[in-house]
Amino acid sequence: MTEHVADSHDLIRVVGARENNLKDISVDIPKRRLTAFTGVSGSGKSSLVFSTIAAESQRLINETYSAFVQGFMPNLARPEVDVLDGLTTAIIVDQERMGSNPRSTVGTATDANAMLRILYSRLAKPHAGPPTAYSFNVPKRTASGSMTTDKGAGEKKVVVKQVYAGGMCPRCEGMGSVTDFDLTALYDDSKSLNEGALTIPGYSMEGWYGRIYRGCGYFDPDKPIKKFTKKELHDLLHREPTKIKIEGINLTYSGIIPQIQKSFLSKDVDAMQPHIRAFVERAITFTTCPECGGTRLSQEALASKINGKNIADLCSMQISDLADWIRKLKAPSVAPLLESLADTLDSFVSIGLGYLSLDRPAGTLSGGEAQRTKMIRHLGSSLTDVTYVFDEPTIGLHPHDIQRMNELLVQLRDKGNTVLVVEHKPEAIVIADHVIDLGPGAGSDGGEVVFEGTVDKLRTSGTLTGRHLDDRAALKSELRTATGVLEVRGADTHNLRNVDVDVPLGVLVVVTGVAGSGKSSLIHGSIASRDGVVTVDQSPIRGSRRSNPATYTGMLEPIRKAFAKQNGVKPALFSANSEGACPACNGAGVIYTELGVMATVEAPCEECEGRRFQASVLEYTLGGRNIAEVLAMPVAEAVEFFADGEAKTPAAHKILERLADVGLGYLKLGQPLTTLSGGERQRLKLATQMADKGDVYILDEPTTGLHLADVDNLLGLLDRLVDSGKSVIVIEHHQAVMAHADWIIDLGPGAGHDGGKVVFEGTPAKLIKSPKTLTGKHLADYVQ
Repeated sequence: MTEHVADSHDLIRVVGARENNLKDISVDIPKRRLTAFTGVSGSGKSSLVFSTIAAESQRLINETYSAFVQGFMPNLARPEVDVLDGLTTAIIVDQERMGSNPRSTVGTATDANAMLRILYSRLAKPHAGPPTAYSFNVPKRTASGSMTTDKGAGEKKVVVKQVYAGGMCPRCEGMGSVTDFDLTALYDDSKSLNEGALTIPGYSMEGWYGRIYRGCGYFDPDKPIKKFTKKELHDLLHREPTKIKIEGINLTYSGIIPQIQKSFLSKDVDAMQPHIRAFVERAITFTTCPECGGTRLSQEALASKINGKNIADLCSMQISDLADWIRKLKAPSVAPLLESLADTLDSFVSIGLGYLSLDRPAGTLSGGEAQRTKMIRHLGSSLTDVTYVFDEPTIGLHPHDIQRMNELLVQLRDKGNTVLVVEHKPEAIVIADHVIDLGPGAGSDGGEVVFEGTVDKLRTSGTLTGRHLDDRAALKSELRTATGVLEVRGADTHNLRNVDVDVPLGVLVVVTGVAGSGKSSLIHGSIASRDGVVTVDQSPIRGSRRSNPATYTGMLEPIRKAFAKQNGVKPALFSANSEGACPACNGAGVIYTELGVMATVEAPCEECEGRRFQASVLEYTLGGRNIAEVLAMPVAEAVEFFADGEAKTPAAHKILERLADVGLGYLKLGQPLTTLSGGERQRLKLATQMADKGDVYILDEPTTGLHLADVDNLLGLLDRLVDSGKSVIVIEHHQAVMAHADWIIDLGPGAGHDGGKVVFEGTPAKLIKSPKTLTGKHLADYVQ
């Protein structure tokens, strides 16, 4: 049978990609296969996969919508590439934490809750109503009105009362907790509003709030708050949103408390800026809603049960137990629904998330957990011939769980999809049908394709990835001796079961165990809050496109001062956010042109040619370089530049050395933080916080985003930290880090309620000798 011409388009063709550091590269990617993209951190993998292939696919899809809809979508510019052929719809499954909406739970983020609601609306007794009656996001609404009906001889008027059933608890509005405000933290009652009585961040009398409170007429802004009448105080604190006119402008007046609930409390506490979070923690106490007991549901929904359990009981069960419960439920009328629900719950278990419950708030999931939760949504999808793009799906996974993740990726491919995976772990690279290795180095030394082909050919290719693919770690011959211990007694955060453990000090301790076994609960719950402990986690760095490594680490300050001293001018001239900024682009280096419903166009500023500074500032030099040239230097070059000679700046040199130590030698000092990968951000935080006066360092999976060749550098850095007298505790799954440890604490034996116990504590050699735990077995296989 001759091949149909439509079946001949079996490649995604990329020609001349120049996004970020890519050097005009061209690759062919096979469709309906699993392709792994490898290379050192910063070699251009994400630039090729996310910024070129996935970005163009999304842009082309967005262009199919009407101009009106496009106005509400992110504006995507065409990537820097000559030809992109054979693209299919791209679905990006990244490690971004899931939305910080407090209403979002694991159940609502997947289809599990929707299916449970249908199940309850069919089978539960007493019947509460349609599926919406079991949803904590839908309030109960009542509407009434009159209606005219034509009936033969004449019209007849009927009055209709309609009730729309919703399951939201009316007291806490489906949040599960009620808020109590400490009024003394909102205002100082001895002052008037004009004297600055309000102590809420952003509520100054100079801004819009000032205009509204002064002009609303509900109270006198010059009268101290303690002299307000009951009505005036109610208007200030609790008045519902009311339309008012001030100085000819239509505005909405809202009492302070509804306004705070709308602006601050609609977000997850963890997603707030630090000063707002500090205010919220000081001013507001969250208590479990007394009416629904934290279940978020109305009394009618809670009273409606199947086999003695209401929908809240099911959502609070561990998913692996819930899957068993659903399988035992016999109801022929909803058999297809039960099967679909059980399959969804089983995929949670098979992906290693069986320890979660459906009512777990989505904002509390780690990056790896969030990525796997998103994966479940796609596994059940009916779509085929789609390109799925994964960003290091093995992050946060124990070697035991990586095996399961691999099976799921293969399952997605076998449904007829193209799967593109950016990956560093050899266990995940070996299942690929095709490998594209980028390099040879990072930053400006990368951006080239150094290998394309099968995994077997990669092994013999001689590239950095090929040489390190079969690396195995050896145990250390000499172990350090502990100088003391941190005692943890009766730890019971989350799933921990009254854990007692002594964490040795003055050595390198690795805390490990399968995902969900209680590692983070033990370390963050019992150790992180103690004095002298510095925690470096993976939460994203908050920074605008104006922030860069020089500003974030505080290095720009001494550099500016050195420039100012050398040239006898003010330091502010050497800041692109201050007096030295190019007037045309305000120091951004690019001009953004908003084109309404079309994509925002970003073009280099013609006046400063992207250098961000006024021409007059660039005439001042230090060691023969101007400030723009210094910010364009990679860290490795800057280390030498600031070490001696005219440009000698010890304060900057110290920070630069730490950046080089954590493997960021290729980063440019002025590179926007928004362009850094997750692993790069964590290492940037580590370099910054190494200067803190802590005695104990906690690192949460520092190998994230690190190439096999860079893991050795990281281990050297950890050794230097310990040898300088610090205690280092690493939460980690990477076997090379475990083998390098002086002491291992292994939690388990499983995840969720099957975990939460210390199953081993001791040296790596002892763990390998009698490998009874999952970690022990995998480490014994790894160390040869």
